Amino acid sequence: MTDRSAVVTRFAPSPTGDLHIGGARTALFNLLYARHTGGRFLIRVEDTDRERSTASAVQAIFDGLAWLGVAADAEPVFQHTRIDRHREVVAELLAKGRAYKDFTIAEELEAERAAARAEGRVVRSAWRDRDPAEGGDRPFVLRFKSPLEGETLVDDLVKGPVRFQNKELDDLVLLRTDDTPTYNLAVVADDHDMGVTHVIRGDDHLNNAARQTLIYQALGWTVPAFAHIPLIHGPDGAKLSKRHGAQAVGEFAGQGYLPEGMRNYLARLGWGHGDDEIFTDAQAAEWFDIADVVKAPARLDWAKLNFVNQQYMRHADDARLTEMVAAVHQSRDVTITEAGRARLAAAIPLVKEGAHTTLELADLTAFTLLSRPVVLDEKSRKRLDSETLARLGRLHDHLNSEAQWDAPSLEAALRKFAEIEGVGLGKFGGALRSTLSGAASAPDLASALTALGKAESLGRLGDALSQPA
Repeated sequence: MTDRSAVVTRFAPSPTGDLHIGGARTALFNLLYARHTGGRFLIRVEDTDRERSTASAVQAIFDGLAWLGVAADAEPVFQHTRIDRHREVVAELLAKGRAYKDFTIAEELEAERAAARAEGRVVRSAWRDRDPAEGGDRPFVLRFKSPLEGETLVDDLVKGPVRFQNKELDDLVLLRTDDTPTYNLAVVADDHDMGVTHVIRGDDHLNNAARQTLIYQALGWTVPAFAHIPLIHGPDGAKLSKRHGAQAVGEFAGQGYLPEGMRNYLARLGWGHGDDEIFTDAQAAEWFDIADVVKAPARLDWAKLNFVNQQYMRHADDARLTEMVAAVHQSRDVTITEAGRARLAAAIPLVKEGAHTTLELADLTAFTLLSRPVVLDEKSRKRLDSETLARLGRLHDHLNSEAQWDAPSLEAALRKFAEIEGVGLGKFGGALRSTLSGAASAPDLASALTALGKAESLGRLGDALSQPA
């Protein structure tokens, strides 16, 4: 059997913006495959474009990964620190006769491109077989000398065998005129030096795999296994874009999704384990195999995401949810007193099963943080006619006599009061709800009373009774 511990995967983002959901899933798949095989997961920041790779852009990537809970097994590698090594590799290719100096000027290159388009072939430089001494001290790029015959096979773990005709692969630039490396060269050098055995990335890189395979072979290096996973599309099947809603991990965090819920959902985007919808991180690592990833693009399904996240909301620690929901309220400019936080904490376990996100949970708990007297809307005020106010006064006294202030006891107390009054709960339930929560959402009456506590509940009820009709 193959030594499973030898597997090394990597996630190599370009820090040009926030961590996209597609990149987050790629990172997760790399992590899961490393865990599944007992291997290692690494991170490399591809930041050779120094103008676009700002410190804030790099931090945005790390923040997204940290929120998602995807951590590497070693310190991250920054590609820009390895430029000298990239130049060494190009020098080796040049010495092997697998690279050449191209002194073509811009006008000549444009003419060659036009001719190549007209003839239906790839661009080939006239300097491929010329003596570089003829170039003198003119500026040049260093190009890879691709084979002109045969084919290059990429035996992809997701796509299956993909064959590329070498005559259709151009002589890609390895070093620019300013002596900086290009993407394909740097990736090969870095993956080789980092010991990467499995390159798992989006299928928009499939064409790069053929070019990179040729570079590996020219250097006499072992070609890693490639796995190109389909992109994520919107619900309508089109490429994911802003019109479909959130795209960056930070946006999903801001919309109130839990990181563990996102991990579960992202793992199911293009991969699955039978009919299992909800599973732990340990189960995902045990079950995940990159060979099981489907070939077709996955579709972002908001209803499924909400369902998955709701399952995690139900089992999340109440104290943790309280802190998260309190932060949501504060972002809405709601002041939270010590007593208000206690009411919020009491409400969380009573209402969390009905929430898909922490934003929804904030909506469901807003009633606990209302200032007294609770402001009633016109509809609520109309409920408080003289008969209803009199009944609420008797209810106030009835509840005041309750020794046990918990949901089961209060539910029984409300039913008992209805029996005493000889009416159904509907005769006073709506008015009671209004006095407790105004127009805000609230759980069932017994739960609302429990969350507010006895003093606050009776205080809000008393406020309504003392207001002028």
